[in-house]
Amino acid sequence: MSDTSDDDNEISFPVKFLGRVEVVRPDGLQVLSEAAERLKTPQGDMSQNAAKKNKVLLFLSRGGVDVLEKKTKFMLYSCPLSTVSFCAVLPSSPKVFGFVARHPAAQVHHCYVFQSRALSHVLVSGIGEAFRASRKEERVGGGRDLIVEALRHKNKMLQRENAELKDKLANSKQ
Repeated sequence: MSDTSDDDNEISFPVKFLGRVEVVRPDGLQVLSEAAERLKTPQGDMSQNAAKKNKVLLFLSRGGVDVLEKKTKFMLYSCPLSTVSFCAVLPSSPKVFGFVARHPAAQVHHCYVFQSRALSHVLVSGIGEAFRASRKEERVGGGRDLIVEALRHKNKMLQRENAELKDKLANSKQ
């Protein structure tokens, strides 16, 4: 269900990425509802075909929220927690949740919308807890450079995948 790393307080969850929409305001359920509405197909349903293609890992840490392709572990988006301004479950559809984050290089906000069968409330709580832990850490000792953090994270994910593949290879030779 989830993959955790005790040494760095990181956790990842498999979810479906429904899309990212530029929004005019940084917070509120109305912003999340409007973003989810804009991501719907003309028939009025979230695109099931697009959702199947967009299986991702939502990776939470004290540093931020990262969205990685599930198969390749390629980082699609990285949002430092200092840029996240809102996170919630869509009241009209409890499986859908999202968060709003400011783009680090531009003065625009994006709403990232996801779907999870049973973990929406858990993930929203997790993002909130990570945000609070990040704020506490910032008051104590400052944050890390975004690029270095993203590369460190990708390196760690690739090392884990490499170790898993080595184990599978060793088991298949036996």
